[in-house]
Parts: sequence; C-alpha cells; structure tokens
Amino acid sequence: MSEPAAGTGVAAQIIGLLAARGQTAAVAESLTGGLLAAALTSVPGASAVFRGGVVAYATDLKATILGVPADLLERHGAVDPEVAAEMATGVRSRLAATIGAATTGVAGPDPSDGKPVGTVYIAVSIGPDAGAASTAVRSLALRGSRDEIRRETVAQCLRLLLARIREDNA
Repeated sequence: MSEPAAGTGVAAQIIGLLAARGQTAAVAESLTGGLLAAALTSVPGASAVFRGGVVAYATDLKATILGVPADLLERHGAVDPEVAAEMATGVRSRLAATIGAATTGVAGPDPSDGKPVGTVYIAVSIGPDAGAASTAVRSLALRGSRDEIRRETVAQCLRLLLARIREDNA
C-alpha cells in the first residue's frame, strides 16, 4: 500500500528536519499495521534517521514489547489516549530514538474495547537528553472505510510528528 499523496510531502519534511538536526525517530503502530513506518521509509534518506517500528497489533504486545502498563490496558483497553502516549514513549525509549510516534484505535468494521469505529489516538513523544519526555496526544473521530480510517490516521500522525519536531526545535 502506498502512502497518501497528502502525506508524501509531510514525510519528506520530517525526514529532512530530523537529518538536519541529527535526530532519529521510531514508531509504534496498532491499527495502522505498519503504514506509518512505510510512509516514513518511502522517503529517500530515511535510513539515516528512522530507527525502526513495532507493529503491536495484539494488546498483550503493547505491554511486553512497548512497556505499556498492563493495568492500564486492563482498565481502559488498547484504544485509549494514555495507551497511545505510553506506546510513543515506549518505542522511543526501547528503540533509542529521539522521537517516538504511535497509533492506536478502531478501524472497523466493528467496534472494539467499547469504542466506536473511527475512534483513534495518536501520540508523539520527544525525549530530551535530560529531563522528562514531552508527549503530545491527539484524539481523532474519523469516518469512512477501514482503509480510509487507517490512511487518515497516518496522515494525521505525520502532521503531528512534523508539528512536534518544529516546536521542539524552534
């Protein structure tokens, strides 16, 4: 699957800014199933800044691989803003990247964890060399087919990632 045309320029800007600043990125994905990583790695030169990605589709993998607290997952399920934040922070830390981005949500066709189709959370965690990481989380209520929801999630996450990189380096 190819990246949405609208995201192509955004992904290129992300890769360019990270390269210019000597920063790196990693992604943790659930509902997007690797599309976010594919969008970033479609850009020439991505290998200089993209550390890798984790597709933690199963809820238990969010805890064991990304370090999302199991009690958080038990209380709220995988589709939750705190889970998105923990995924972004976990992938950033575990893959030794400057920036981590995450996606979790319900693409359909059926509701999940008591959440309706189109409920999505994206997060970006920036970890400074010293001090606590700064994590931004966005809630999305998307409409459309499963494919449209997944693609729009990628586009929105790329935009959030670009905005956070710009803010962090302003």
